[in-house]
Amino acid sequence: MTNNNFSRIIAGTMTWGKWGKQLSKKEMVTLIADCLENNITTFDHADIYGAYTTENEFGNAYADSGISREKIQLISKCGIQYLTENRNNNVKHYNYSKEYIIWSVETSLKHLKTEYLDLLLLHRPSPLMQPEIIAEAVSKLKRQGKIKNFGVSNFIPSQVDLISKDTSILANQIQFSLTHHDAMHDGTLDQMMLKNIIPMAWSPLGIVFKEDTEQTRRIHKQLGKLMDKYNATEDQLLLAWLLKHPAKIHPVVGSTNKERLKNAVKATEIDLELEDWFLILVACQGHKVP
Repeated sequence: MTNNNFSRIIAGTMTWGKWGKQLSKKEMVTLIADCLENNITTFDHADIYGAYTTENEFGNAYADSGISREKIQLISKCGIQYLTENRNNNVKHYNYSKEYIIWSVETSLKHLKTEYLDLLLLHRPSPLMQPEIIAEAVSKLKRQGKIKNFGVSNFIPSQVDLISKDTSILANQIQFSLTHHDAMHDGTLDQMMLKNIIPMAWSPLGIVFKEDTEQTRRIHKQLGKLMDKYNATEDQLLLAWLLKHPAKIHPVVGSTNKERLKNAVKATEIDLELEDWFLILVACQGHKVP
């Protein structure tokens, strides 16, 4: 698989387990089904989620779900060595040795109860990463059929260039939202458009519903003026703003609520008018564009 068959809205699993809702196996089975019912077929994981426990919990639920593997896409990330009781680490660090990458993927496959990942991402850049070593690991995993595609997460353009010197990059998962939109100006999204790299955005709603500041109050006021026009909720308008970007961003939505997931998918049908898109941006920035 070299084309993009990931659902436009991706289900982020970080809060499904120990680091959030602590869903039971039965609740996870239901949530997986809810996602598929709303055409959310891609599930975003990382080995570290839940202090290395959430993948296994998801895998147990997936095994009970009876859902065909061909109907879903599984993403996972590796590289972060965390301070936790199930890892013998003295300090949080990154490990991108060939042996560790391969071991991490094999462990994720075991936990997720699957034979392959649709996409493996390096979770965060390391100052010590060596592109040729990473390429050796990726090449072996692809030959063995354990990963279909490879990408990165939280990488700036120069780091993408470094890694892509020796192996092709399909996706870069970055923090991107109305309130965290540096990627529009620092070359990150430009590079992805130039190199046909799929942008995936974590925390796509930003801080709008998390903080009460002068900025978020401006945003709420502007969104409120557009809700009737688009027959949309504020969270849908925030996603529609992100989806309007020509890089064709895939939001990674962390909600475990069925209605919010349904709302997120409906946002893909909203086409903001040009001036409305800029009105929302101006509300965020607090000044007109240069």
